[in-house]
Amino acid sequence: MSPLCESFLTSDELDQAEHYYPLHIYLCSECLLVQLREYVSPQHIFNQYAYFSSYSTSWVNHAAEYCRRITERLRLNGDSLAVELASNDGYLLQHFARYGVPVLGIEPAANVAEVAIGKNIPTLVEFFGLDLAGRLVAEGTRADLIIGNNVLAQVPDVNDFVAGMQRLLKPEGLITLEFPHVLHLIRENQFDTIYHEHFSYFSLATIERLAARHSLRLVDVDELRTHGGSLRVYLAHMASCHDVSVRVPALLEVERQLGFHELRGYAAFSEQVRRTKRRLLSFLIEAKESGKTICGYGAPGKGNTLLNYCGIGTDFLDFTVDRNPYKHGRFTPGMHIPIYPPEMIDEAKPDYILILPWNLKDEIIAQMRHVAAWGAKFIIPIPAAHVVDPRECA
Repeated sequence: MSPLCESFLTSDELDQAEHYYPLHIYLCSECLLVQLREYVSPQHIFNQYAYFSSYSTSWVNHAAEYCRRITERLRLNGDSLAVELASNDGYLLQHFARYGVPVLGIEPAANVAEVAIGKNIPTLVEFFGLDLAGRLVAEGTRADLIIGNNVLAQVPDVNDFVAGMQRLLKPEGLITLEFPHVLHLIRENQFDTIYHEHFSYFSLATIERLAARHSLRLVDVDELRTHGGSLRVYLAHMASCHDVSVRVPALLEVERQLGFHELRGYAAFSEQVRRTKRRLLSFLIEAKESGKTICGYGAPGKGNTLLNYCGIGTDFLDFTVDRNPYKHGRFTPGMHIPIYPPEMIDEAKPDYILILPWNLKDEIIAQMRHVAAWGAKFIIPIPAAHVVDPRECA
């Protein structure tokens, strides 16, 4: 049982009841889609949202490099249109301005979309699906490029979403989708990426099946380091002229060899997660018993899955910090750990810093290397708890 991972609390809400929902992962025995039940609607989750993409420097840089490469690949220009689904605060679309490519963002969270609109990025505050795609096409809008970064997992009706993309895409257009690869989730124990806001977890094989159901072809795939190991897939219309890259069958074969085309590839995950929980708690208990002080760095959604599943509250972490001002003065859901600006670490000078967004550990350690001055060390919880001494980092 776990609260919604982005439902950060104000001090007035700490003495009120919180909603908890089952957090159990399921595997379809036919299509092998890894998924959660829909306990909460996207409208409830994303009406006001606490995640702003631009607070991660490495993620913004990742987006900028993508825009450069895809503009060259598709030869986008002033007559093209790039549409991003779940465009957040404009972290990605802003980079197309330097190439003169017109853009359109579609973002359901009004508070996040407002930031993008403030950057002069045209943004529709709506949920995307076949209905919205039909309205846009009827108005004469079709896309040369459709972008969806870490959004497909957050859509309970993936068939409606993909059907909408197929409808909006020009005949020779391209769709690119980024999402954490379920292969890394299973093999590298990334259980904290499972939370209610993520309804699905994809292998390349499930994406291929999903695309074919909606008359789309999987034509290319990139393996990325983001979010602990992600895929960027490229989809095109069945009748388009896009060639299929050799990377597609090669990665499908890797998944097959590792057992991800059948149930056995997923069988050991549960015990693996329990073992990780026990080892992390053992380390934290030993540290506290020896008088060490511990705080957190970051307040990401994945961090709240970790904290709630492991039962890590203020008995272990004195506080956590985050670069996002929206979260300052609030408390994490469930465990009620206070969230402060990063400068609080310099004031408190803890012995250990638990990095909750472990996928950004290199960026965070580089930013916070000065904590070595008082002997602080970092705890990385995934794939297994281990300590990093900033004095030993290059």
